[in-house]
Amino acid sequence: MESDILVVDDSAAIRKILQRVLRQTGMSIGAIHEAGDGVEAVETLKTRKVDLVLTDINMPRSDGLQLLAAIRGSAEWKHIPVVMITTEGGETKVADAVRLGASGYVRKPFTADQIKEKLTGFLEAVLP
Repeated sequence: MESDILVVDDSAAIRKILQRVLRQTGMSIGAIHEAGDGVEAVETLKTRKVDLVLTDINMPRSDGLQLLAAIRGSAEWKHIPVVMITTEGGETKVADAVRLGASGYVRKPFTADQIKEKLTGFLEAVLP
């Protein structure tokens, strides 16, 4: 069974790179949905079933931490693994993400192998 993924980043270029990297991992991936920030991500979650969310931390309007809080606060979405993609050098925001229930994080720049390593366990867990 294929997993549907939501990629959230304010950079269209990063979203495209992540899509390409996800396809290169060889994992069983179905649809890859995109959102430019947490507000768009929540709207997408309302209309699409996703098995995993990959989100940047720093975004306008609604950042990755706000999105993570919204997902963890929703009975419908709280089971969805959320992996943070970040350029954050400091550990404060990463620690905040973990405290809020992030499933993991990957630092930019990333490789296909790093993404695959981080996501394999989460995608296997959601597949029957």
